[in-house]
Amino acid sequence: MSTSQGNLASNLASKVASPRDIVNIEDRPDHLLVLVHGILASPSDWTYFDTELKRRVGKKFLIYASSCNMYTKTFTGIDGAGKRLADEVIQVVKKTEGLKKISFLAHSLGGLFARYAIAVLYTPGDVIGTQASAFQSSGSSNKGLIAGMEAINFITLATPHLGVRGNRQLPFLLGVPFLEKLAAPIAPIFTGRTGSQLFLTDGKPSKPPLLLRMASDCEEGKFISALGAFRCRVLYANVSYDHMVGWRTSSIRREKELFKPPRRSLDGYKHVVDVEYCPPVLYEAPHFPPEAAKAKEAAKNKPSVQNTVDYHEIMEEEMIHGLQRLGWKKVDVSFHSSFWPFFAHNNIHVKNEWFHNAGAGVVAHVADTIKQQDMLQETSSTFIAANL
Repeated sequence: MSTSQGNLASNLASKVASPRDIVNIEDRPDHLLVLVHGILASPSDWTYFDTELKRRVGKKFLIYASSCNMYTKTFTGIDGAGKRLADEVIQVVKKTEGLKKISFLAHSLGGLFARYAIAVLYTPGDVIGTQASAFQSSGSSNKGLIAGMEAINFITLATPHLGVRGNRQLPFLLGVPFLEKLAAPIAPIFTGRTGSQLFLTDGKPSKPPLLLRMASDCEEGKFISALGAFRCRVLYANVSYDHMVGWRTSSIRREKELFKPPRRSLDGYKHVVDVEYCPPVLYEAPHFPPEAAKAKEAAKNKPSVQNTVDYHEIMEEEMIHGLQRLGWKKVDVSFHSSFWPFFAHNNIHVKNEWFHNAGAGVVAHVADTIKQQDMLQETSSTFIAANL
């Protein structure tokens, strides 16, 4: 063999991927899973969850714990935190090649940050153009993209989707009228803009509160369309012993829709007691009627238990109308039989492996839900591609 032929063969060999390279390419993650912590928290809250997810869901997931809203930054407003989260996700996507899918897993207040962020990251299906055609052919329902990727799972754990009020939704007030009366007006003193947004008293009396706007598509963002882009939306809710976020607000239910939960856990998932799929309900878009503006003004300027209840009942019904236009899987969790049931709010995501390990069964259920949905999506894409 001549020298030139030998060099040519050497160059060709160097350009051919080895079996090891092929394996590495196949193992490259294509699914970004964003973990979003709650109030006064940090990425370290996800240490146990992160380890279990990596063990259970496989190498195709890039698991990323958000760090842009740590500690007191959670007090700067849901909208501000949501925008920071969206910027952080964009930076992760830019730095990582090969990502095609995205999911969110959020705890407590982090669920509201994530809902705002996905509206910022949302691209409607009708403006995607050629990219939309590609997704249609791969099995996507073409409901739009999140950060340029197909949206798979949106999962929240003990998130106050309807805001907070009274001992029904903020149990640590213990039903004491004096504390309930003071809660809304003093919330901004301790928790900044976030507090007033959670109590639905943000902005002028004539303006709808942020959480109501987030239950619809409006000028501020396509909040419902962004949620609707996800193939699977799941709400994990503590039925009792959660002294931060009550059952009703975390499961997007009316008071009359709450039921006595089963006391036995599902097989293999300790403390997960019930799973229900709630199909979408045909409602009109939520609105902010004149009586709501009057009730908001009364709740802000003349705070009392009755004024707060009157206002929140109007707003909660409107938010439920908006959010129930989408289908949700609702997973009820009960720590009544655990050693430390009063830690329910932190048990549900095992904030600390030693103190909150009662939630290990919940973590396993979340991981299996994510893995199952990913397998269903892969199967659907393969089936459609095979029939083209």
